[in-house]
Amino acid sequence: MSDAIEDTAGDRLSPFERIKRTNAANNEYWESRDLAEVLEYTQYRNFEAVIGKAKLACFNSGHRIEDHFADVSKMIEIGKGGRREIKVILLSRYACYLVIQNADPNKAIVAHGQTYFAIQTRRRELEDEGIEDERRVMLREEIRQHNVQLAGAAKDAGVIEPLDYAIFQNHGYMGLYGGLKQEDIHQRKGLKKSQKILDHMGSTELAANLFRATQAEEKLRRDEVQGKDAANRTHRQVGAKVRQTIRELGGTMPEDLPVAESIKKIETKQQKQFGRAETPAIEKDE
Repeated sequence: MSDAIEDTAGDRLSPFERIKRTNAANNEYWESRDLAEVLEYTQYRNFEAVIGKAKLACFNSGHRIEDHFADVSKMIEIGKGGRREIKVILLSRYACYLVIQNADPNKAIVAHGQTYFAIQTRRRELEDEGIEDERRVMLREEIRQHNVQLAGAAKDAGVIEPLDYAIFQNHGYMGLYGGLKQEDIHQRKGLKKSQKILDHMGSTELAANLFRATQAEEKLRRDEVQGKDAANRTHRQVGAKVRQTIRELGGTMPEDLPVAESIKKIETKQQKQFGRAETPAIEKDE
């Protein structure tokens, strides 16, 4: 960790911004002793009790404590060339927000901190939402393109009629979603029949389905699969393999991932923002 407090410009900068630090990966953090000083806790042991409450709040909100509170040791100068080891907790922005919420509300600086971290935390959430939207749009477009290629590979294997292709797609879903067909996924996620599953997936779920589609196409072509039944088995096997990988990595099963806002709304918003005309996509989808 870098010990250099971030440079500031001007006296108007928030005291909480002045003590913000960044590590070698440019990730921001705050040291608990710096924060205690700004919040006017003269006895650090009293501030440790506040941190304890913040950790409990973090746990109760479903977050991993170790992701936001990191216990470290550091050496400090104590005069006459002596040095002493002290315990410090490195805090994320969210951890600081929880600490402030549990600090002494009678202190004016605490009220200022509550406002600062509430605004900054929400700003970061909005930034993260924007990144997620961009990822979803990118992945959705890639799936559009790869579904066309997958349809071509399936056709070469003998999946010709639209009904046969729908069955072929269902086998891929059944492999990835633990036996669930398209209509089962719709029902499980509370989607209407007219809503496309792929349009309501977050980036994690879209990425899993993109991997399924690309690997199924490659395997169909590489193994020169022939016949509708063989193509269906291949697609299901690939989906099941992706599911197994997710399980081995400790990920959430795709059917348990939350439903996202329709990607059509995000695309429309982006088109208005950048003044782009919508170009209809030709695709074999779902």
